[in-house]
Amino acid sequence: MATSLTEEKVGRAGAKGRTSLLFEASLLSTAVVLGTNPVAVKYAVGFVAPLPFAAIRFVTAGLVLWAILRLFEPKGRLRRDDFLAMAGLGVVGVALNNVAFTYGVSMTSASSTALVVATAPLWGMLLGFVLGWEQPRIKGLVGVGLALVGVAVIVYRGLGADGTSLAGDLLVMAAAACWGSYSVLSLPLLRRYSPIAVAGYSMLFGGLILLLMASTGLLRMDWGSVSLGGWGAIAYSTLLVAAFGFTSWQRGVSRIGANRMLVYQYLVTLTGVISGVVLLGEGFGIDKFIGAAILLAGVYLARRQ
Repeated sequence: MATSLTEEKVGRAGAKGRTSLLFEASLLSTAVVLGTNPVAVKYAVGFVAPLPFAAIRFVTAGLVLWAILRLFEPKGRLRRDDFLAMAGLGVVGVALNNVAFTYGVSMTSASSTALVVATAPLWGMLLGFVLGWEQPRIKGLVGVGLALVGVAVIVYRGLGADGTSLAGDLLVMAAAACWGSYSVLSLPLLRRYSPIAVAGYSMLFGGLILLLMASTGLLRMDWGSVSLGGWGAIAYSTLLVAAFGFTSWQRGVSRIGANRMLVYQYLVTLTGVISGVVLLGEGFGIDKFIGAAILLAGVYLARRQ
C-alpha cells in the first residue's frame, strides 16, 4: 500500500514537472515570436499599407481564435454584462495599439521598435496607479523616470539615422502604452474567461473596427503585387504572433502574474533587437546600447517595487 502511494506521488510530481516544462517552453517560444514581429511587420508593410494590413491581421486572427474557442470551449460565450468591457479592451489593445504600432514600425527601425515597446509594463503600472489598483512608491517612480531617460537616449541618438524617425518612435511608444494598458485592463476579464476567450473576443472587436477604418484601402489594394514573402510575413504576424502570441501571453499573465512575465518581456526585446540587426541589417551602436541598458534597468526597478 505504501509503495503504491509513493508511486502515485512520484507520478503526480512527474506530470507536474512535464506541465511546467511545457508551460515554460510555450512562454519562451511566445517571447521569440513576439520579438521577431517588428521585422515581419516592417517587411509586410512594404507590400500592404499599414491600416489594411492591421485589419487583415486581426480579423483573421480573431476568427481563428473564435473557431478554436467554439470547438474546445463551447460554453465560453461572452456574457452581455461584459460586452462593453471586452469591446473597450479590443479598442485599446488591438485597434489603437496596432494602428500606432504598424504605422510606427513602417517609419522607424525594427530594433528601435523592440526597445521602445519594452516600456509597455511601465504604462500598465502607471494605469494601475491611476485606477488605484497599485500604490505608487519612490522606487517605482524612479524606475519609470529612468526608463523614459533610456527611451530619450534611443530616440534622440537615432534621429537622422537611416530608417528611423521621431514620429515613428513616438507612435511605437503610444502602441506600448496601449499594450501595457491592455495587459492591466484584461485582468478582471481573465478572472471570468479563459486567456483564449479574452484574446479572441478582444481581437474580433478590435479587428472589426480596423476593418471599418481600412475598408477604402482594402478595395484599392493591388493584391497581385504582394510577393510570396509578403504573404508569408502577413501569415506569420497573423497566426503565430496575433493568434498564438497574444493568447499565450495572456495565459502567462493570468498564471504567473505581470511581474514575473517581465523576464519574458526582456527576451522579447532582445529577440527584436537581434532580428532587426541580423535580418534587416540595422545598425546598433554604442549610443543605442547605452539607451537600452538605461531603459531596461528602469523597467526592472519599476516592476520590482
